[in-house]
Amino acid sequence: MITGAVKNKVDKIWTDLWAGGITNPLTVIEQLTYLMFIRSLDEKELETEELENMSGEKLSKIFPQSPAGQAMRWSRFKNNDAREIYEVISQRVFPAIKNMKNGHLPDFDEKGEMIEVQEESSEQQESTAFARYMSDAMFLIPTPQVLQKIITGLDDLYEHDLTGLDVQGDLYEYMLGKLATAGQNGQFRTPKQIREMMVELIAPTPDDVICDPSCGTAGFLVSASEYIRKHYEDTMTAEQWEHFSTDAFSGFDMDRTMLRISAMNLMLHSITNPDVRYMDSVSKQNQIQEKYTICLANPPFKGTVDAESINDDLKAVTNTKKTELLFLALFLRILKKGGQCACIVPDGVLFGSSKAHQSIRKELVENHHLRAVISMPSGVFKPYAGVSTAVLVFTKTGMGGTDKVWFYDMKADGFSLDDKRSPVEQNDIPDIIRRFRSIGQTPPVTKGDIPLKEGDNADDILNEEKRARTEQSFFVPKQEIADNGYDLSINKYKKVEYVPVEYPSTTEIMADLHELEMEITAGLAELEEML
Repeated sequence: MITGAVKNKVDKIWTDLWAGGITNPLTVIEQLTYLMFIRSLDEKELETEELENMSGEKLSKIFPQSPAGQAMRWSRFKNNDAREIYEVISQRVFPAIKNMKNGHLPDFDEKGEMIEVQEESSEQQESTAFARYMSDAMFLIPTPQVLQKIITGLDDLYEHDLTGLDVQGDLYEYMLGKLATAGQNGQFRTPKQIREMMVELIAPTPDDVICDPSCGTAGFLVSASEYIRKHYEDTMTAEQWEHFSTDAFSGFDMDRTMLRISAMNLMLHSITNPDVRYMDSVSKQNQIQEKYTICLANPPFKGTVDAESINDDLKAVTNTKKTELLFLALFLRILKKGGQCACIVPDGVLFGSSKAHQSIRKELVENHHLRAVISMPSGVFKPYAGVSTAVLVFTKTGMGGTDKVWFYDMKADGFSLDDKRSPVEQNDIPDIIRRFRSIGQTPPVTKGDIPLKEGDNADDILNEEKRARTEQSFFVPKQEIADNGYDLSINKYKKVEYVPVEYPSTTEIMADLHELEMEITAGLAELEEML
C-alpha cells in the first residue's frame, strides 16, 4: 500500500500532465506506465550488471552496448536538459520499446536510423504479446517541460518513497482509483498479499501451465512466477526455463491498455513471450478446453454479458448472464483433470438462491473436489470497493471427490480495513497457509513440517478436523452442505458463543450515584468559600 506522501507526489505528477493538455485519465495512466516501464528496464539492467560483476559470467543485456544504446537508459538521460530528454525519449527510447524483441532493445546508427534486433525466427517474435500490444502505443506527452517535470517526479518517488515495494502495481492501483469507471468495470487490482496467499495455497511448479482469464495487469501471473522462482530457481532445467518464459503463463482481457501493461509487467519478470490475448473469456470466441493445470483469478463481479455471445458450454453448467458465475463454469472447462483453481468470488455466489447460483455450487461440490472456502472481510478491496468476498479453492476431477469442505473466517489481512489500508499487526494469512497445508498434503505433514510462530500450537494445527464450529476454521461434511441447498457461506455453519455480560446490581449503581453527588456537592461548597 502507498502512503499519503506518495499519493501527494502522484497527484502532483497527474496535475502536471493535466496542465500539459492530457485530460483523459486513462491516457494519463498509460503515459505514466510507459515511463515507469522505461525506468524499470534500466533498473533491471543495473541488477544484471551487478550480478555479472559478482559472478564473472557474461549475461544477456536489455540495452545495446553502443553509445546510442546506453544513452537510452533512464539513469543516463534523467539529468539532461529538458529538450535533450524529450528528443531521446520521443525519437529513440519510445520507438525502441515498441520494437523490443525477446527482451532486447534495438540499436540506432549514426544517422539515427533504427537497427532491428536480429532474431532466428522473426515471425514468431513479431507475434509476441509485447510486440502485438505495443504496436499501436503512442507517446503523447506534449512538451519537453512537462516531460522533465514527470521524470523528476517519478525519479523522486522511486528513489525516496517506493524502494522495495510492489511499485508498478501499487502505483497503478492508486492511479486507477482516479478513473470514475474503475469500480463499474471491475478493474481494481487484487491486493498483493491476497494474490500471494492464493498462490501459496495452490503451490505452482515449473511444469504447470497457469492461466488468468481476466488478467488485468497480470498480477496473479506475476505472483505465480515469483513463487516458482523462489522455490525452484536453483533446480530448474533448460526446458523448464524455456517453458517459464513462453507458454507457462496465459492471460486474457478485453482492454488493450490492460494487455499492454500486462505485457510490460510480465517482461520485467523474465516472461518474454507469454500467451496474453485480447479475448472475451466467456464468449463463443473462447473455445479453449482442458488446457491448463492452474487457474488463478479475480473475475469481474458486476458485469453482465450479451446472452447470445455466451459460450453454450458455460450455459449448460449455469444458465445465467452474471459474469461471476460464468467464470466459475469457465475455470472448470479450461482446466485439465486434476487441475487446481483458486479464485475470488463475491459472497452472493456462496448463498444465492437462484437456479444458476445453486447449479454451479452443486457442480463444484458433487462433480469436483471443493477443498476450501476462505471468507474475507469486506475491507480487503477498499478504497475501490467494499464488497464482501471469499476465496474458493477446488480441484477439477469430473468424478466428485468432495468429502468435506474446509471453511476459514479471515478477519484481518495485515492491513486496516478502512479506506487508508495502513499496515497493522493482525494478519490471518500465515495461519491460513499453515492450516491449509496441514490438511491438504499427501503424505500428511508432521509437527516438524509446520512453521510455527509464537503462541502457535502444532497439535492444534494438525488436528484441524477436531476443531469446533466456534473456532476460526473448521470442516463441514458434504452431506450437510447438500442438505442446506449447497450453501457455502461460513455463517450458515459457524456457531457463535454468547458470553453473558454481568452488570452491577441496581443498589450498587445507586450507591455510586450518591457518592458522585456528594463529591459534586463538596466541590461546589469549596468554590463558594473561594468567592
